[in-house]
Amino acid sequence: MVTIREVARQAKVSVGTVSNVLAGSASVRPELRRRVEDVMRALDYHPNQIARSLKTRQTKTLGMVISDITNPFFPQVVRGAEDAAILRGYLLITLNTDDSTERERRALSLLRAQKVDGLLLTVASGREDLTHVAQFRDSGLPIVCIDRSVPEIDLDLVSADNVHGARMCMQHLLSRGHRRIGFLGGSPGLQTAQQRLDGYEQTLRDAGQKVDPKLVRHGDFRLESGYRLSKQMLLEADPPTALFASNAMMGFGALKAIHELGLRCPEDVALAVFDEVPFGDVIQPRLTVVAQPAYEMGRVGTELLIARLEGREKSPVSIHLTLTPELLVRQSTATRLS
Repeated sequence: MVTIREVARQAKVSVGTVSNVLAGSASVRPELRRRVEDVMRALDYHPNQIARSLKTRQTKTLGMVISDITNPFFPQVVRGAEDAAILRGYLLITLNTDDSTERERRALSLLRAQKVDGLLLTVASGREDLTHVAQFRDSGLPIVCIDRSVPEIDLDLVSADNVHGARMCMQHLLSRGHRRIGFLGGSPGLQTAQQRLDGYEQTLRDAGQKVDPKLVRHGDFRLESGYRLSKQMLLEADPPTALFASNAMMGFGALKAIHELGLRCPEDVALAVFDEVPFGDVIQPRLTVVAQPAYEMGRVGTELLIARLEGREKSPVSIHLTLTPELLVRQSTATRLS
């Protein structure tokens, strides 16, 4: 088995230099780093991370817990996190909770048993006891929240500007002549859901309109609730002329309801979605979306977590980073006569 000493001998450097290269230390000159890496590839050298972790007290492993892997938003977040982790020499372990607090509790316990160095967390939408999150933090392991903050526990957070994104979308729908705009909201009490609802309501008030409670429905960010709530509203005596779904999965549900009822989009009812959707510019009609910087959220969150681990970020207070979404106007919100 190839040893670190053999790598050092063939690269004509010290064992300490090889160790610094493995640790990702910036103190190694670029030409030395390349020489060491070339030798490691040539010898097919793979360091024993278990043995290294006993010495360094770090496993170079990060945990990531997300709420719903079937939601197309999260694979992009995971991709950004994984790319950033690999670039810094870390392994990423990703677990899914299906928005269950009990599954989340088990996931955090498992990751602690695996001795991860830190955690990226999209907290489950349930409002149950979150003691397990506080215990993870209090064990000395840093946590960076992605997309959603944890109620009553102040942690580092990377999220999108949900209020601004919702306002952009609503201003667009109003500019197209829509006045009865149905809102398909996420889980009540979830911060992201509330912020998107705030943006919806603020824009209506700014336009001199009252918020009609009949046009606001709360679901759970899943396809079935988007389908059910859209169908309910569209079957009312005075249905909305446009729907604003507060995430991609509810948007898919709304599109299913529109088609099932024999309605045309956008001629009979326009549809806008908070979240870019897979093939959103291919699906007919091409969907107008508020595209979150999902990949960047994962990447930036991971970089922040690693900066905490490596001592490059020492702020004693939590850091909240807000990224800006983008409105992509497509066919599903065509112009309507006022």
